[in-house]
Amino acid sequence: MAENLSSQPAAMELVVDTPAQTSSFSTRTQTNLSAIFARRIKHSLSSILTRFHAGYFRISLSLGGQALLWKTLIGPTDDRGTLRHVLHMLVHPMAFLVLWSFALSTLVLLSLLYMLRCLFYFKMVKAEFLHHVGVNYLFAPWISGLLLLQSAPFLTPTTTSYLVLWWVFAVPVVVLDVKIYGQWFTKGKKFLSTVANPTSQISVIGNLVGAQAAAHMGWKESAVCLFSLGMVHYLVLLVTLYQRFSGSDKLPAMLRPVFFLFFAAPSVASLAWESITGAFDTASKMLFFLSLFLFTSLVCRPALFRRSMRRFNVAWWAYSFPLTILALASTEYAEEVKGSISHLLMLLLLALSVLVSVGLTIFTLINTRMLLPDNDPIAGLQYHLPTVSA
Repeated sequence: MAENLSSQPAAMELVVDTPAQTSSFSTRTQTNLSAIFARRIKHSLSSILTRFHAGYFRISLSLGGQALLWKTLIGPTDDRGTLRHVLHMLVHPMAFLVLWSFALSTLVLLSLLYMLRCLFYFKMVKAEFLHHVGVNYLFAPWISGLLLLQSAPFLTPTTTSYLVLWWVFAVPVVVLDVKIYGQWFTKGKKFLSTVANPTSQISVIGNLVGAQAAAHMGWKESAVCLFSLGMVHYLVLLVTLYQRFSGSDKLPAMLRPVFFLFFAAPSVASLAWESITGAFDTASKMLFFLSLFLFTSLVCRPALFRRSMRRFNVAWWAYSFPLTILALASTEYAEEVKGSISHLLMLLLLALSVLVSVGLTIFTLINTRMLLPDNDPIAGLQYHLPTVSA
């Protein structure tokens, strides 16, 4: 009898959750998931902001140059040649509008990221400002704005909006000029012979693009002022870089695409001088030929860029903007000369510029994870080297 009782199964207890208990469990689960999701977003944003730097404005700089190039192709021209007419027909105004909108969106997105970086990681921004390479890219967002302003499809240089935006973009360029150019001849550790590198030419480009935009408004005195400021320092900088002082050897191999800036500055100068004088005269042609010679010199030395092409990084965008500006200068030269050779040269440079820009855009969209690598050479230059006091 006892055995029969012990062999009987134990009584089962049935527990039924009340709606209140179920609701409490669901609330806790949602709260935990929300907290995990928020931590992941915070970690991802922090990772992006710590690796992001002003060098990424190369992208908006290149797209802004392309927008200005396409606007020139669809604009009115005195060149009645067949090639220019075909190019005018191929570039649809809607395609230009899409490109300009994409360039503007890119600039806005990069600017928002950099403002967040300034807000949460100000020490990194300060280190960037004090570095001989990083400080030069602080010109890039303002240059991008000036390029988009000149290519804007709904603004003319005679409007008040154009004038206000020119001041917004030009004043920071002049302020940075005072900072950088003043250091070149007053600071012992910041002498030009010590800090000069190819990216130093971005400051020159900023003055020249500002001069070009001012000339379109009819502000000839302001245009000449910015042009002279940029060209005088460009001559000094060019001689310094040709002398191969210590500053010119401070770039790692991954950043060698910035050597293309050597022919970007004279190309912009030829366009700025044309805007000031109203014609692509002898001075503009001399600057264009100089940029063409420097471009040829670099293209004939592919070994210089071999190591930088092993792995994709944002420095590759340094190829696009100089090629775009050189192509833009070639269109003005072809319109002035109206010869078969000049038109063939224009076609080659236009095709190369568009192919490089489109290729970089596609490659960037496909390889977004590679845009913010842990071993970014630019970030390494700016934040892992000892900070030099201002």
